[in-house]
Amino acid sequence: MIAGAAHSTRASPALRALAEADPALAALSLWCTHRDAGETRTEGSTITYGPGFPELALHEQIGLAAHHILHVALRHSARLADLRTRLGGGFDAALYTLAADAVVNEALLLADHALPRPAVTLTGLLSKALGKTVSPEVALAAWDVDRLYYALTGAQDQAGDAQGRARAYAQAQGFEPDLEAGADDQAQQNEVEQAARWRQHMSRAMDVGRQAGRGIGRIGHRIADVPTPRTAWEVVLRRVLTRAVMILPQPSTQRPARRWIAGAAQAALAGSPTPGFEPGMRLYTDVPRIALALDASSSIDDARLAVFWAEVSGIARRQRAELHLIVFDDQIRSHVQIDPNQQRFEMPQLPRGGGTDFCPVIAKAREIAASALVVFTDLEGDAGPPPRGISVIWAVPDAGTVQAPFGQVIDLAR
Repeated sequence: MIAGAAHSTRASPALRALAEADPALAALSLWCTHRDAGETRTEGSTITYGPGFPELALHEQIGLAAHHILHVALRHSARLADLRTRLGGGFDAALYTLAADAVVNEALLLADHALPRPAVTLTGLLSKALGKTVSPEVALAAWDVDRLYYALTGAQDQAGDAQGRARAYAQAQGFEPDLEAGADDQAQQNEVEQAARWRQHMSRAMDVGRQAGRGIGRIGHRIADVPTPRTAWEVVLRRVLTRAVMILPQPSTQRPARRWIAGAAQAALAGSPTPGFEPGMRLYTDVPRIALALDASSSIDDARLAVFWAEVSGIARRQRAELHLIVFDDQIRSHVQIDPNQQRFEMPQLPRGGGTDFCPVIAKAREIAASALVVFTDLEGDAGPPPRGISVIWAVPDAGTVQAPFGQVIDLAR
């Protein structure tokens, strides 16, 4: 962001024309900061326009301005920054920007906007990288940027990895990243408040567009990527595991309750019958156990696995819990007990291929008397009946509409 800079003169004609061409995006543009700078790109809620912008035809200027306005409205810059923080060194910012550009361009083309060509599209990216052929309407309704990014980083097959195919497609289309990680201008507000604020802006703008009958307002209801206030999976996992391994006082037959001692003494003095024994309470249970099961047959990318491991081991340290790592597919491949206090732990190499059966890992969790079982999987396998006394958490890389047979599902794409 350029502090104290004047409103962009390069973008003024396009922004004025946008009011007629697309009332919804014109309304959203009022919530953006427009500045002239060395290149055209988006950072936070600030859009900068480079010296080449005025050289484009007016209809392309309108489309390119709309492209960046939609980046801001969908909070791509802030979401990029948040995901980079969560995933650390394993995060691929260029791939995330490619996914964001594909979603934005598909929406704009469907809304009859022109873009400087060639341009990446969501349908093109799905077809080239993931082998999925769908209509623009179906693609926009089914895919948000985060889900698309995780699909590109996690999918592998005999034809090669999806990331490589996505990069080849981007190169063929002349893709250049135009999105920088950054917070919105009102950075003091938290993530949930920011998402709610932009969802309100989008809702009002789309109403204006629908009433006008043109522009993005006609198809805005199809865009699955609209900002939605939601709780990150890390927070959900902490809450569930904290409840599962919480240490609570338990009855102990080795010591009487104070109330019974007083009652027995009173009975002895009065010569009355001694009251029935009442056990006391011991302050702590046995050390709780967390079983972390990795489905070796599913597609698990290293970045999410590293973040997931950090979350679970952090919970184990805070809760004084015993941590067991179980690798499985259709049977148990390895089972080791991990000290959560050790500074660094290298994840084991996971065998790939084979089927998936959750019954052996659930049986192992019952055998070690685990308080909680967290299964990192795609949920494609036989789970059998729900185990008693164990909180089961299914950590799914892209849950979508997947239903768990029991327990709670945590969508790692959130």
